[in-house]
Amino acid sequence: MKALCWHGKNDVRIDTVPDPIIEDPDDVIIKVTSTAICGSDLHLLGGLVPTMQEGDILGHEFMGEIVELGKNVTKFKKGDRVVVPFTISCGHCTYCEQDEYSLCDNSNPKPELAKENMGHAMAGLFGYSHMTGGFSGGQAEYVRVPYSSVGPIKVPEELGDEKVLFLSDIFPTGYMAALNADIKNGDVVAVWGCGPVGQFTIKSAWMMGASRVIAIDSVPERLELARSFGKAETINTTNATEVYDLLMEMTSGKGPDCCIDSVGAEAHGTGRLEVIKDDIKDLARIDGDHPYVLEQIIKCCKKGGNVSIPGVYIDKVEIPFGAAMNKGLTFKMGQTHVQAFLEPLLNKIKSEEIDPSAIITHRLKLDDAPEAYKTFRDKKDKCIKVVMTP
Repeated sequence: MKALCWHGKNDVRIDTVPDPIIEDPDDVIIKVTSTAICGSDLHLLGGLVPTMQEGDILGHEFMGEIVELGKNVTKFKKGDRVVVPFTISCGHCTYCEQDEYSLCDNSNPKPELAKENMGHAMAGLFGYSHMTGGFSGGQAEYVRVPYSSVGPIKVPEELGDEKVLFLSDIFPTGYMAALNADIKNGDVVAVWGCGPVGQFTIKSAWMMGASRVIAIDSVPERLELARSFGKAETINTTNATEVYDLLMEMTSGKGPDCCIDSVGAEAHGTGRLEVIKDDIKDLARIDGDHPYVLEQIIKCCKKGGNVSIPGVYIDKVEIPFGAAMNKGLTFKMGQTHVQAFLEPLLNKIKSEEIDPSAIITHRLKLDDAPEAYKTFRDKKDKCIKVVMTP
């Protein structure tokens, strides 16, 4: 089959690789019908994620049709259309039983690599280094999906791929980001970063009762989408002299009740590519001339406020921890427990409460993936979200 493979920093290629096979009775094989490039895939492209190996197949946002089933699989049949969570979870460990699927104890077959880097192993992830299990990803024609009774969700035939594909990651990630912010009815919510996750965070904040949502970024097309799709007020950091001053003016000096970091160490989180360096501190910027996102958030958030961090971080960052402590801020973060949100978010799509396809700007073939990565990374052609079909 054809698959997008990692060959080193800034080097991804379409290769011909062996087809996946059933390795466990609970496996299914999926023929991929749609797959997307995620902002965190740019960490892999940039060589920032440890334990990558040449030839690793990338991609963790994908869906498709089941073409083969392990002998123990009863939940699905051949021909079912399914969306696959990027998190791989066993369903029966302590964490899975608590709906904390991204913390699964059993799905990562290489826990020692993760323990060496983080102290404990998280769940296995598709297409995201050997530290998270070394699983082949979904930017390919076919994918083996383990623990299939826990992961994929069947989707109705009347909903096209573009409506449901983002259940694999970024819609649940944005939703959990808003949930982690503990938004109360009437709260003012500020979201740093208007990439795909930020867009779904904005939409989810409204679902949870926010009275105002303020979106902060430096990329004009993202800010426009935050206004049109997300109905948010916006701050353009390129024009802003100081985000703090603007937020204080907008909130009568109080600061936002909830602040959400949808940037993290995203390599596309800056408005100007030339300021990106190999230093994680610099990668955490929205714009090279402004403070780091978490530093801004700690300064801007109201006293006793909530900080949610869905943005992916790779290593250490320096933050004004004393200010966070003295202001009594609450932090909540983590990889998304995707399986916990699949059914309720699918229902929101079915009821037309949200149309996730609105964020797609580029539709390409899998063969175009290497160039699509560069387009997404460099924000050429007003690129916000790329969806590919094999």
